[in-house]
Amino acid sequence: MAENNEVIQKVVQELLKRGINIDPKEAMSSLGGKKMETKDLLNSTSVVPEFVGTREIGDTIGMVIPSVDPLLLDQLHVSKKYPVLGILSARSGAGPHIMAIDEAVKQTNTEVIDVELPRDTKGGAGHGSLIIVGGNDPSDARQAINVALDNLSRTFGDVYNSAAGHLEFQFTARASGACNFAFGAPEGKAYGLICGAPAGIGVVMADTAVKTASVNVLSFASPGHGTSFSNEGMVHISGESGAVRQAVMAGREVGLKLLAELGDKPVNDFPSYIK
Repeated sequence: MAENNEVIQKVVQELLKRGINIDPKEAMSSLGGKKMETKDLLNSTSVVPEFVGTREIGDTIGMVIPSVDPLLLDQLHVSKKYPVLGILSARSGAGPHIMAIDEAVKQTNTEVIDVELPRDTKGGAGHGSLIIVGGNDPSDARQAINVALDNLSRTFGDVYNSAAGHLEFQFTARASGACNFAFGAPEGKAYGLICGAPAGIGVVMADTAVKTASVNVLSFASPGHGTSFSNEGMVHISGESGAVRQAVMAGREVGLKLLAELGDKPVNDFPSYIK
């Protein structure tokens, strides 16, 4: 036991040097009184990154780093530095993942600290996503990622695909940290996203939407302005909940008709949630 105590003290000192807090009593408890090597101790503590889950939708994976290495944290492009990171990463989707994380941060003590939208050829004309939330407790980050994963079948409900392109529509009556971080949506107000590929369809949908209801146009993103050079046109709107919903639905109606002119009827894989 004395030898175990010596090993524990050495490991704890090394972890503290890296900015990782660990209770020596908890470390001893995790050993169960057994003799273990230093590498076994490190693997037995909460500092080990963990897999949370996946969803086939968008080829999505969720993970948690319970205690991120400070050397890595210094190089990550995050807005704030938290000791615990929750990670949601996908090959395609982006908008649905941001909206899913938006719900997650409402329900947990976490904050969105990075949203990146890579141009991903698997996503057709659109993006993949890298989203990082920060927190102080691994259980909060884990719960946030689980909530986001469980919300994907809802937020993908208004994504319509055909061989020629895709359409995406999102709506929330109360935007939170993810929508604010990614799209500049005012927190606590209704937010809507209207996106079309090819990009020209997005332009027409945006015009239809803002003519239909009294909403605020936050921004318009196009291949050369605001996207990762994806063939998409998307407008971000905010305002009174009923007006934003009406605008999004009007954009959806004209977008479905336009994309169908290129061949197949656009279809969604999950039930629409914007009604």
